[in-house]
Amino acid sequence: MLRELSIKNLAIIDELKISFIEGMAVITGETGAGKSIIVGAIGLLLGDRAFSDIIRSSAENAEVEALFDIGNNASIKEKLTNAGIGANDELVLRRIISRSGKNRVYINGTIATLTHLTSLSESLVNICSQHEHQVLLNAESHIDILDEYAGIMPERYRYGSLFADCQKLQARLAEIERTNRAKKEREDLLAYQLEEIEKSGVVPGEDTALEEEKRVLTHALKLREWSEEAYGILYTRENSIIDRLKEVAGKIKSISAIDGGLGIETARLEGIYYDLDDIATLLRDYGAGKAYDPERLQEIDDRLDLLRSLKRKYGGSIEGILARAEAILQELESISLLERDLSALSVELDRSSRELLEQAEKLSQKRREAAKMLGRAIEVEIRSLDMPGAAFDIRVSEIHKSGAAIDSLTAAGKDLVEFYLSTNVGEALKPLNRIASGGELSRIILAMKKVLARTGSVSTIIFDEVDAGIGGATAEAVGRKLKEVALHHQVICITHLPQIASFGESHFRVAKRVAGDRTTTEVTALAEKERREEIARMLGGVTVTEATRQHASELLKQAREAASGPL
Repeated sequence: MLRELSIKNLAIIDELKISFIEGMAVITGETGAGKSIIVGAIGLLLGDRAFSDIIRSSAENAEVEALFDIGNNASIKEKLTNAGIGANDELVLRRIISRSGKNRVYINGTIATLTHLTSLSESLVNICSQHEHQVLLNAESHIDILDEYAGIMPERYRYGSLFADCQKLQARLAEIERTNRAKKEREDLLAYQLEEIEKSGVVPGEDTALEEEKRVLTHALKLREWSEEAYGILYTRENSIIDRLKEVAGKIKSISAIDGGLGIETARLEGIYYDLDDIATLLRDYGAGKAYDPERLQEIDDRLDLLRSLKRKYGGSIEGILARAEAILQELESISLLERDLSALSVELDRSSRELLEQAEKLSQKRREAAKMLGRAIEVEIRSLDMPGAAFDIRVSEIHKSGAAIDSLTAAGKDLVEFYLSTNVGEALKPLNRIASGGELSRIILAMKKVLARTGSVSTIIFDEVDAGIGGATAEAVGRKLKEVALHHQVICITHLPQIASFGESHFRVAKRVAGDRTTTEVTALAEKERREEIARMLGGVTVTEATRQHASELLKQAREAASGPL
């Protein structure tokens, strides 16, 4: 329950604080006095989007703070505990809007996120405004209202999760089926690529070795010529190096025979001789083996062309070609598993679909049962709101689409839910959005709030001028109905109608004051005499007479008597 609301520097509000009690509180005042600002401030605590232009001129920040009594609200305490925020019997929500954009949220003095704020406040306060007229006219929202009344929202959430899983399975199955349809074409392509790579017999380093061989073959004649010349110089020509070395050896031997001091060993000369002899043999054999072979050269060019072609197709290098072959093998293996995956997914989807259809049917049965009860209950409440000839019906029908049964399901189930209304005896029931006026919608909304009051979880309901389009006896009936809702919830009602205002257990007047060049909004809690004056003003306008005061006193008296009697 909302205990206190504090607002600072919001629009034309400088600073104000309002204390609320249980039951029904009414807020009245002239148009433009600032009543909507108060509702907007509470909306900020519900997580509404905030703009810097709502900050009062000359101020840097706007601030809204609310104190709630949550002594009997175990779910809120659990949310606080799960969020790591201290929980007791009081909850303080605070939101600061800054021109700099650095907005802040505090929950029980702990800085928090807007998500935390919204999660908590949506279980504390419900604002019923003209916006709900549009919600009620949207047939898509009717199923939510019915499910809330039926108490099946937890089951619907579980169904929704299962529905989402089935959607994912369907998408996955469709993807595999598309892949499977292209399987043969893809397999043929991959098989061709793999055969081309394997048939080529590519081995690591092959291209480098071929380039080296090509370079040698291209220069074969020169290589042979050079090796033969070197061989001749060493061995076969007149005065070859080998022959001259023999002469040198003979001379050294002659010297050593006379003078052993030369110090050149015969074995050393012999080593040089044999080394040169080996080199000469190698040159001879190398030259003999080097011949220009145009056929082999063409073979090498053809092989290099093939390797270059494979590189362009499969990875830019020999290693890339071999890696591509491995990847093709893996993809072919994956494709071979498609049939198995397709079969497994089909079985899983079939099982999930059956379960989903069963859950949808259970939801549908509960909706149909609840629709009868909710329709009758709303009809009773509407008739008591000065619509004695009204008839109200909630129609639940199945969605039918071509294809499998699962294709007719939505995230909410198998049903279409729509409200039907007849405002006068003898008139056919028609969809609500085709016949209801603003005043009738206001009464239907109030009737729903009354019926749903016992099932709703929020402790505070704010009615923001939902009395549009009504007056007189209907206004009194609406006031009585709001009083009945206040038996189960704290009700805060912003109204222009004195008949409704007279039913409040507490009454606040909102007024604008001009001081110097500044306009401010003030909120005053009215005592009994002040309350009579305010209701007289609402009855008589600018001029308040004794007759209007008497009328105001009579309205207050009637409201007290109505409250003391059975509601």
